[in-house]
Amino acid sequence: VILTESGGGSVQAGGSLRLSCRVSGYMGDGNCVAWFRQAPGKEREGVAILDSDDRTDYSDSVKGRFTISRDNAKGTVELQMDALKPDDTAMYYCATDKFLMDDCGSGSPTSDFGHWGQGTQVTVSS
Repeated sequence: VILTESGGGSVQAGGSLRLSCRVSGYMGDGNCVAWFRQAPGKEREGVAILDSDDRTDYSDSVKGRFTISRDNAKGTVELQMDALKPDDTAMYYCATDKFLMDDCGSGSPTSDFGHWGQGTQVTVSS
């Protein structure tokens, strides 16, 4: 399984960016796909997750501003980020793994995910 992120960049506060994660390779059913981010000097944190039934979950810090979705035609999982803040500045990673009974959420730890992309940088200036 190979994950490839794209769509990062620099934007002013209040702006929008759309990240894309292409998942290549077959993992079978029951996969969750998550977006994590890591700012300099901070731990990697989950921000949004999509389970195999397309149910979503978000961290409190991005709820109402970020939207995770699946584009089956493109074979990607997208993260639409609106009303961006300087605190959103980080390297963003997508990750995936199989979860029993779709038991995954935005709080699922990084150790639950065995497949990661290389990351894409998002910088929000004030």
